[in-house]
Amino acid sequence: MAHTDNADQPARLRAEQRIVDGTRVVSLRGQIDYDVKEVLREALRTEDAAAQPRIVADLSEVTFMDSSGINVFVASHHQASEAGGWVRIAAAQEPVLRVLQLVGIDALIPCRPNLEQALAD
Repeated sequence: MAHTDNADQPARLRAEQRIVDGTRVVSLRGQIDYDVKEVLREALRTEDAAAQPRIVADLSEVTFMDSSGINVFVASHHQASEAGGWVRIAAAQEPVLRVLQLVGIDALIPCRPNLEQALAD
C-alpha cells in the first residue's frame, strides 16, 4: 500500500492507495481543508495521461471537508474524464456527504454509500 504524506503539511490528512481490480482506491483519513489540499490533489492525481484512470476516493474516515476539497475533487474529475476515466466517492460520512450534496458534487461525481458499490458501478 502506498502512502501519500507530506512532512511539511499538517498531520490532519493521510492518504493510502491500493489497486482493486484495476481501479485505484484512495483511502483518506482526517480532515480536508485548505491546509491539506495539496496532499489530496497529489493522492488523486492522474499519473499516466495515456491510461484511463479509474479512481475511488474512500471518505469513510474523513470527518470534515471544506470548499478546498470540493475544488480538488472537481479538478480530479475533469482530469480523469479527459483521459477517458472517472472518479467516484465512497462512504462519505454524513457531515461530508451534506457538503457534497449542498454544492451539487453528487450530480457530477457519483457518490456511493460504500466502497463495494463504488467499485461495482
